[in-house]
Amino acid sequence: MDTSRRRLVDLALLVLRVGIGISFVFVYGWSKISGGPGTWADLGQNMALFGITFWPTFWGFMAAATEFVGGLCLMLGLLFRPVLGLLLVVMTVAFTSHVAAGEGPWHATEMATVFVALLITGPGRYSVDAYFGSSQE
Repeated sequence: MDTSRRRLVDLALLVLRVGIGISFVFVYGWSKISGGPGTWADLGQNMALFGITFWPTFWGFMAAATEFVGGLCLMLGLLFRPVLGLLLVVMTVAFTSHVAAGEGPWHATEMATVFVALLITGPGRYSVDAYFGSSQE
């Protein structure tokens, strides 16, 4: 790929990472992380769909933290692939809980698709991982 085209692809990855990251930090993550233990326990109850009925507050906090901190890492391109793996786990639980509730799982499906595509492409040149040489591109 020529240099100018590669720069455009890297710029597109930056725009995508920042846009999706902002959504996860400010729309999804913040409301859950700032909701406190009651919100975390409600969120963590979804783990019962997988037979995990202990520590719902812990699981809910982990999901909220993954969305909030994961969104920040996504924007920065920091620990990119591990964070995407954790976000995919959260999207799997979200998908399952929406289906179990008779709701459409479309947002979780859309985000999981974006996360898989980003796992394949990597964070791009304009990322903390690339700066430190850990993006494996």
